[in-house]
Amino acid sequence: MNFLASLRPQNSDQRLFMAFVVVVLVAGVGTIASDSIGWLALPAAVLGAAVLLIDWRWVYYLLLGTLAFSREVQLPAGLSMDVPSEPLMLVLLGCFTVNVLLGRSQVPGRLWRHPLVLLIGAALLWSVASTISSVDTLKSIKYLLAKTWYIVPFVFVTMALVRTPRDVWRFVAFYGVGVSITVVYTMVRHAGMGFGFDTINVAIQPFYRNHVIYAAAAALLAPYAFFAARDAVSKKSRRLWYIAFFLAVAGVSLSYTRASVLALIVAVLYYWVIRLRLTKITLVGATLATILGVNYFISGNNYMEYAPDYEKTIFYGNNFQKHLEATYNLEDVSGMERVYRWVAAAHMIIEKPIIGSGPSTFYPEYKRYTVRSFQTYVSDNPEKSTTHNYFLLQLAEQGIPGFVLFTVLVFATLVLIERIYHRARSAQQQNLVMAAGLSFVVIVFHLLLNELLEVDKIGSLYYISLAVLMRIQFWQEDEADEAVQLPATEQQ
Repeated sequence: MNFLASLRPQNSDQRLFMAFVVVVLVAGVGTIASDSIGWLALPAAVLGAAVLLIDWRWVYYLLLGTLAFSREVQLPAGLSMDVPSEPLMLVLLGCFTVNVLLGRSQVPGRLWRHPLVLLIGAALLWSVASTISSVDTLKSIKYLLAKTWYIVPFVFVTMALVRTPRDVWRFVAFYGVGVSITVVYTMVRHAGMGFGFDTINVAIQPFYRNHVIYAAAAALLAPYAFFAARDAVSKKSRRLWYIAFFLAVAGVSLSYTRASVLALIVAVLYYWVIRLRLTKITLVGATLATILGVNYFISGNNYMEYAPDYEKTIFYGNNFQKHLEATYNLEDVSGMERVYRWVAAAHMIIEKPIIGSGPSTFYPEYKRYTVRSFQTYVSDNPEKSTTHNYFLLQLAEQGIPGFVLFTVLVFATLVLIERIYHRARSAQQQNLVMAAGLSFVVIVFHLLLNELLEVDKIGSLYYISLAVLMRIQFWQEDEADEAVQLPATEQQ
């Protein structure tokens, strides 16, 4: 009996070892019984799963490093998946869920009560409600699943893994290396095509669906690279970050993407909005301008006065200067196609103002609501794109509640950026706030003209920036608590 008792595992390490021995024995018996070597993969699978549950940082690093190279793969039933990014998101979702159940999530408890997280959760719950009455339930369910495996890895896993400011720069470095490689690759190919305006969509293949996504990925990297360079300790790392910054700016400049060029200009201007504490005034002004603008266009059908001339609305594919002139004269086909879809979205909102048509259902639902007067040469929409305005997309697909929740989330984040910047007690924290904050601003500006939040290369940094801003806020709260406790300790 004493001998048998001595064979019993005495601690957790021994129990884990014995469990693995049992798995190996089961694999051996299974191989012999079934005459199949497939059973031999069982120990490796179990060992891999155990490693993932214990330390899954490398999966997160791999995800960030491969985002720029991820490609869309078509699935049955008209669905699609970004590979390898979304499978890696699913792995992280599984790892995080198991660790939460085991009580080892390493996420601060107060994160679950943070206003931004509550807004994200409320928006997701409303998406569920909108899905119930969706015109295409399958697409809406895919949207809900995708949102879940975006939010968990990029918000909660980021919060679990970010312990110090250096962790933020390390994570962004993985993303930045991937984007920088694709920018160099694109510029080399584009140079061979004479840097033509009409060849950029060819040069970016196969890593980006179109030049807008490519330019947006480079633009949102720019603030992180610039402020990481300012925060760098060594000359080598500072030089590398500045190289990444200049590559990002060059990539945007040579992409001929108006939205991304303007986004960088807006980021520079918004830097001073934050510094001068003008965020609330800016948001109030933007809200009033939007309300007045919408009221003008819908009053007496004034919007019909801006219907384009079908014969004059063209695309200057080989002349960027004429392309800009056409934009100014309301004769640019891409700009007027946006108006075409905005008008359709407005009619969708009027019909279903509360519940919307359902998440991810704008295409092809909007075609029933279009106005022929705004039709252009590209209105057949072979790319199956949506409104080219994410705020309007929320209104059309998820009604007024979905739009309000998303808008409040954006406004609350912008206010948080200013607040934590001015509460920062070190230049390092200020650099982090500006990096995450201005990257967030770049993405939000793109959302005014495109629907990029469900694109893995863009949505990832949107949620990571939210997580970084919340983590900085927690650091500041901890510093404030320590400052209060220190005098009390000295008095004792």
